Amino acid sequence: QLQASGGGLVQPGGSLRLSCAASGFTLDYYVIAWFRQAPGKEREGVSCLSSSDDGSTYVVDSVKGRFTISRDNAKNTVYLQMNSLKPEDTAVYYCTTDLVPGSSCPRGLYEYRVWGQGTQVTVSS
Repeated sequence: QLQASGGGLVQPGGSLRLSCAASGFTLDYYVIAWFRQAPGKEREGVSCLSSSDDGSTYVVDSVKGRFTISRDNAKNTVYLQMNSLKPEDTAVYYCTTDLVPGSSCPRGLYEYRVWGQGTQVTVSS
């Protein structure tokens, strides 16, 4: 399973780091992604990290240069560092994995098989 944490309330321009801890499997074998969903909007892919076989990353244009995805294999955890946050970044953020060994991202929404519970990020003054 996946356990997401690190959300909260932050002012515009601030930073947060989201964590996604895995249990029961080893994260670096698979694609790990962060999605977000704002009220009334569809779930949107934010960033993903390929398995260690590939190591490539993907970041959606709207957060490029502000968000960075990374992995700590020793802690079996993936992070999403979010800087220069904007009100439009407000959403529930989910981490997910496809559980396909050796896979590369980006992948489509319906290719992800395990989802964390979501963590709320609110950017507001």
